[in-house]
Amino acid sequence: MNSQSVKEVFDSVLDPMAGTATAPILALGIGVVLFLVCDIVDRWKAARGLVFVGSIAASFVFQLRILGLERVPGAVLGGSLIANENTALWGMIFLFATLLAYLYARGYYTEDKPFQPEHDALMLSAPAGMMLMAGAGDLIVFFVGLELLSIPLYALAAFRRRRIESVEAGLKYFLLGAFSSAIFVYGSALVFAATGTLSMAELVQADLSGRMGTAGISLIAASLFFKVSVFPFHLWVPDVYQGSPTPVTALMATGTKAAAFAFLLEVVPLFPSDGSWAVAGIALLTMALGNLGALVQQDFKRMLAYSGVAHAGTMLLVVAAGMAGGDGDSLRSAALYYMGAYLFTAMGAFGVLSLLEADGQSWCRLDSLRGLARSRPGLAAALALFMLSLGGIPATGGFLGKWFVFSALVRSDLIVVAVIGALLSVVALGYYLRVIVLLWMTPPEEGQAPPVTQRPLTAGLPTLACSLFVLAMGLLPGLFLAPLS
Repeated sequence: MNSQSVKEVFDSVLDPMAGTATAPILALGIGVVLFLVCDIVDRWKAARGLVFVGSIAASFVFQLRILGLERVPGAVLGGSLIANENTALWGMIFLFATLLAYLYARGYYTEDKPFQPEHDALMLSAPAGMMLMAGAGDLIVFFVGLELLSIPLYALAAFRRRRIESVEAGLKYFLLGAFSSAIFVYGSALVFAATGTLSMAELVQADLSGRMGTAGISLIAASLFFKVSVFPFHLWVPDVYQGSPTPVTALMATGTKAAAFAFLLEVVPLFPSDGSWAVAGIALLTMALGNLGALVQQDFKRMLAYSGVAHAGTMLLVVAAGMAGGDGDSLRSAALYYMGAYLFTAMGAFGVLSLLEADGQSWCRLDSLRGLARSRPGLAAALALFMLSLGGIPATGGFLGKWFVFSALVRSDLIVVAVIGALLSVVALGYYLRVIVLLWMTPPEEGQAPPVTQRPLTAGLPTLACSLFVLAMGLLPGLFLAPLS
């Protein structure tokens, strides 16, 4: 490296826009360090919760600042990191997901409670990886973000070390995630061999039609499909979601999926346009398998896992629309709105389950929900609302999210795909309405004691917040569409 290139590196690091772009990630990194320091010093232990929430809040403020700038940073650090309105909005989704998962984890653990600080430190580092994935302008940066997200989640999935299903979930997630990472690295190597670059801006202009370039892009797509859990890389989801602690499962189902889709939408220009029907077929098959798998489940957590697979297929339809020539800005807006609605809906559903699960694993069974409205009408009402939103019933955020996705398909001349996708979404009502029937229209099992759910106030507040956001996104969409326009 000559002196001129060294000067360029220092100039890029010292650029004020680079500081603005990296501030949300740095806030989280500093927060992790402060959290660990507070855990070491006995008299500062009480400040750990304040440090966690303060780090999330500081990062959120920095994302708001990026949104409010007249000139956004754009590509910084030599084009390796991108910060703009889209990455800021995705970042807010990641921060909301992490904060809600953290609140639901308060009081969730019993035998593993002494290790709660380690749990929280790992959880706080996850959104930094998500932000790197969403803002990656280089395949290497994406890989760094991917590992920064994945490694904490491997440990969090196996956090309940005294339960064999949790250890099994962590091991499965680690082994399959390692294969996925290896596939991504191999695909990136092939792309570099074919084009001589890993920069996203340069790859868009490069010729990837050769055998090596096509193979590289295919491997990268396969790795991303694993992270978003679409066919045929979805089989790990039910076991990992069921075995992991429920607050961790909630973060996996929302934040991880959002981060992978944020980057997947950015690499759409690298995919061949004639492959749009193939991706649409994968998306529809994912929706079908997810919905059919959920219909036969007797475990509520596994049902939500298969439901998440089906929703991943719905999101993949946005990628198919982009490959078919859909407008990039409108597709990103549809993806952001859908993912925002899914965040609060799925997080709320898993959150209610975490409240019930504190009274025993038996509450994960669907039959245990029978007559819950008689003993816990507030929880039953919130859970019913989340089921309606997941099913796409009007007046909920889930309905408008699906509306925007199917509208994008129609504008991209994928009308047949939109019709089939809408029909498959109707199939999902079979198991969502089943939960509502159990909650409100079925008497409780004989001799079944109602759940106590004696949890801190911080565990009830996120459920209320999720419910309000789901209703607001369905009844007042203008509040959320304005930042997307």
